[in-house]
Amino acid sequence: MPIPTEPIGSIPRPVELIEATAAHARGEVTDEELRRLQDEAVRDTIRRFEDTGSPVITDGEQTKPSFISYPLAGLTNLAGDGVVIPFADGHERRLPRLTAAPFRYFTHADAYTREAKKHAARPVKQAVIAASAMSLIYPQDGIDGYPHERFLADLIAEAQQDIRGALDAGAHDVQIDFTEGRLSVKLDPSKGLLRSFVDLNNKVLEGFTDDERSRIGVHTCPGGDQDSTHSADVDYAELLPDLFRLNVGNVYVQMASEKDRPRVLQIIKESVRPGQRVFVGVIDPLDPRVETPEEVRDQVLEAAEFLAPDQLGTGDDCGFSPFGDDTSTSRDTAFDKIRARVEGTRMAADKLGQAPAR
Repeated sequence: MPIPTEPIGSIPRPVELIEATAAHARGEVTDEELRRLQDEAVRDTIRRFEDTGSPVITDGEQTKPSFISYPLAGLTNLAGDGVVIPFADGHERRLPRLTAAPFRYFTHADAYTREAKKHAARPVKQAVIAASAMSLIYPQDGIDGYPHERFLADLIAEAQQDIRGALDAGAHDVQIDFTEGRLSVKLDPSKGLLRSFVDLNNKVLEGFTDDERSRIGVHTCPGGDQDSTHSADVDYAELLPDLFRLNVGNVYVQMASEKDRPRVLQIIKESVRPGQRVFVGVIDPLDPRVETPEEVRDQVLEAAEFLAPDQLGTGDDCGFSPFGDDTSTSRDTAFDKIRARVEGTRMAADKLGQAPAR
């Protein structure tokens, strides 16, 4: 029985591209030179992705500044003093703050999809940022003449356009990155913030048909960046029941790095809705050690004890380099890990063909 397997998104950028991007921001590299390096990185990433045997690939987010900020790069109505996201190792990432109306995406994800498909021979997946993450750029003290309700209406329209454009551009499926979900429980243990996030994202999803939502998924993880996380200490039991309220067909769940996988899988079994497929993470991008295919196989077989065959898929825990300047993992390591995921998933599928999941 085949088991679908997909990446989450990002691949570490070539060091030359990272350096050129920083130099471009300082005015030391031309637009043309940066575009040349970006194009080379996308081509190389897609070639190496396809060489792993992965049935679904991405462009590795080589030209995104980060998984969260790509819609905002180029906007002029932003300030740099927005919400701070602290990580366990002490480093921080900061979101921008919206300073004036209206809110619009400067870049939509279809641009990445169309470019990747020029070079790809395999189905291309597109990751997009959740509206709930974008909602954090609106300042707590508001914006004169631009009430929060109007901002949210504009945000929902832009997020819908982001997903719609990627689907229309031929994306195999679209993954909504929702790493702020687990973090929201840390910020607000009452889960009021989490539930408001879920409700907002569901308003975005209302703009799509059932068939379209079957090609839309949501990804959760504790936020991987520079080999650290922002919310791994939050119990999945506090997140997952609400996460599965999202009206999507696919749910991508970080799992390889969880300490008690059977417990979490039981929560998933109790929470998953009919028609939803769960892509369990079987690769830990934060661990420099490359998993063996046999280790991946065993994780898949473990998950198959809790999920029916038509509800099971595999993936990586999270992207390998969600922020453009992250050099904590090498490209070679990322592709070796993806190759292990593909082979281990195939081995598990062969095994389950002989002994169906309980």
